[in-house]
Amino acid sequence: MRPDTPAAHATEAERLLRTAAQYPGDREPLYLQAAAHLELAGDRQAATALYDTLLSATPANPLLIRSLKAANLWEYGHEAEARAIIEGVRSARPTDATPWEIAAETLEAHDELEAAEQTLTEAAALLVTSAELPHATQSLLMTRHRVRRMLALPHDDWDAQADRLHTGAVPLDELHDPKRLWSLGSEDPAELQAEIDRLRSELGTYRTALSRPFPVAVLHWPEPELDELLAAYPELEAEYPTYRAHLTDIEASLRELAQAGTPNLGIVRATVPSYEAFAASESTRPSNADLLPQYATTLAARGKATAWPPAWADTCWCGSERTYGECHGAE
Repeated sequence: MRPDTPAAHATEAERLLRTAAQYPGDREPLYLQAAAHLELAGDRQAATALYDTLLSATPANPLLIRSLKAANLWEYGHEAEARAIIEGVRSARPTDATPWEIAAETLEAHDELEAAEQTLTEAAALLVTSAELPHATQSLLMTRHRVRRMLALPHDDWDAQADRLHTGAVPLDELHDPKRLWSLGSEDPAELQAEIDRLRSELGTYRTALSRPFPVAVLHWPEPELDELLAAYPELEAEYPTYRAHLTDIEASLRELAQAGTPNLGIVRATVPSYEAFAASESTRPSNADLLPQYATTLAARGKATAWPPAWADTCWCGSERTYGECHGAE
């Protein structure tokens, strides 16, 4: 269950740090998730200390860490340092969209709309090189569309591309209309319901602070692993009645999430030894079905997720060696 109080976030951060001590190879993603929980707990100085610890080594994603650190610093009075870090991230010209977007969202959150738009436009010029864009770059274009809408700037080609990429029921122009905020004060139930629908669409489109670096992931047990799991823990047969049903459920769940507007979807491959080790770290039995989504989230936080959906001509995620279009993509 996602923690909802500062104390619960602090407890979750402590758990993640203990897990990082057990799995030093996964230290960076676990520290990043712990820092996000510390920010939500209100302990921003401790979060900064975690970012600094990662940066003092040789992190895999230093620009991501720097952008997150800048966002955190600005929130507790270190505006000048945050600005300097953001300028450094921009000068480094990341080849991944996420540091750009976090830097721009930090500027946007502090009413620096022009600077946010400039940052996002620089990123788009660097990263938008084809019609097939990674999810992070698509998200960046959506954010750029919102900022430009707030600045009352006319649509350009990248805004039009964001419109085409958006799959929600509410068009981006309407979703990002600053005037719609006034409808929150309406006493008309129909207007309020319409605004609730818009907000639900927006929440489904954009990542929360915790989900920024990590995908929403679904577990995939390869058939030999699933056989071993059910032989050892028959209590889980209710979750996985057959291997074929397991594969069908994965594709159906991911499509349902995608239709609801959930971004950054992925699949993580499970193994019995790692699941048993995770259960031990949580002081519970592997037969506890409630542990399965937590295991998926932890694997995703360690960078083990494969993005879904694959391209139509790529090999299917299920391991059949057929293309996705011929296999689960055709269902």
